Order: sequence, then structure tokens, then C-alpha cells
Amino acid sequence: MRFDVLTLFPEIFASYLGQSLLRRAIDRGLVEVRLHDIRDWATNKHKKVDDRPFGGGPGMVLMAEPVVQCVEAVRSLGPEPGHLVMLTPQGQRLDQAAVERLAAERRILLLCGRYEGFDERIRLLLEPEEISIGDYVLNGGEVAAMVVIDAVIRLVPGVLGDEDSSAADSFSGERRLLEGPQYTRPRVFRGLEVPEVLLSGDHEAIARWRAEQAFLRTCQRRADLLAGRDEPREPRTEQKESRRTNQRGDKLGE
Repeated sequence: MRFDVLTLFPEIFASYLGQSLLRRAIDRGLVEVRLHDIRDWATNKHKKVDDRPFGGGPGMVLMAEPVVQCVEAVRSLGPEPGHLVMLTPQGQRLDQAAVERLAAERRILLLCGRYEGFDERIRLLLEPEEISIGDYVLNGGEVAAMVVIDAVIRLVPGVLGDEDSSAADSFSGERRLLEGPQYTRPRVFRGLEVPEVLLSGDHEAIARWRAEQAFLRTCQRRADLLAGRDEPREPRTEQKESRRTNQRGDKLGE
């Protein structure tokens, strides 16, 4: 999977690219990230890439010429032009289904905006997919590009190590539910005890409990995701999420 990030501020990505799963994925050759400074395609001596909007109004607008030339040049750097994504609050909201679709691409170009946005001719000429990460406005598309990269690389084979990890994530799989509660050591913390079913060793019972909890949590927090589904079943009383106790419990078994 290759990402080409087109931005006015490539230095923002320096620390991000050197951390955690992404760094390991890059080192192992599973993911490639290339940064391109849009100013390199500016045609004036001051490397100016923005100008005042026609018709007046606040702020500045990214000029069509350097952006279009940048995208065209970067597309030519690989054996295939790649899938162009424009990061803009006017785009379709990013969700897990979109992430899964993007993960099927072999190369993605992420076009980061700044200032008051893009000259409309950039959209008309390049016909990018427009994506927003939420109903709010950022100072630029760089953070949004990181969000897209972070979400997509989790679905690249080999990045997580355990291929089942992403399948159990919230919004993933056929059910598209929120992930249910998780527990680890110690068995009891400040009077809150790990549910007995998770200590039982009964994998079928554990799977049922997790499915029930995922359904209930989704019902409580994101009922909109359950439109058209059957009503959630009540979990069995012995499988409640947590129980209070005044005694210090044993640590979880190995």
C-alpha cells in the first residue's frame, strides 16, 4: 500500500511517520508514504500558492495551477496513477465502510487543503473523491490525512500481526456494531470485578457474551447503527458487564 501526501506542510508528518505501527509497517515494506510539497509546483518566484477569492470574501484560496500540476506530476511517479482523495469538510464523511474500500486500493493520493479551501477548478479537472473526517473544520487537511492513513493501514495484511484484531473493531465486520467492554488484570480493581464468563474458559459462552454486550452498547450509544435490526436481547444475569465486591480478588489466570 502506497500513500502520496500532497501538502503545503510536509514537515508536520515527520514525527507521525516515525511512530508505532506505521513505522514498523514502513520498515517491513508493507506501507510506503511519500510526501510532496505543493509549493514545488508554484510558478512564481515567491512560491505563492494562494490568492484572494474572486468576488471578495475573507481569507485566501488555493490556486488551481500549482495544485493540479502537483497532482499530475505525482501521479506520473508510479506505475499507476492511484486513487485521488481530496480532504475537505465538504466531502462524504469517512466511515469504516469507506476505509475498507480505500484499503483495497494499491495507491492513494491524499490532497491536503489549507486556508479557505480549493479553487473549484481543482475539483472539476481532477475529479477526486472528497472525504471529510467529521462535521467540523480543521486548519488544514494534514491531520485528516493522518486519520485516513491510520485507519487504512490497519486493514493492510501483516500490519497488525493478528488478522482478527481489525475484524473485532468497532464498525467492522458484517454487524457494524460498537465493540463491547474489554478487561485485563487485575481481576478486581476498586471494587469492580471482571465478569465471571470471561474467566470461565468457555469460548462459546464468551463469544455470546461479547456479541450481546456489543449489541447493547451500540443500542445505548449509537442506536442509529441499529436501524432495521431486531431488538437486542437482554444479557443473562450472570453475564453482567461488571460486579462490585468488597473483597480483593485473585489475578486473572494465565
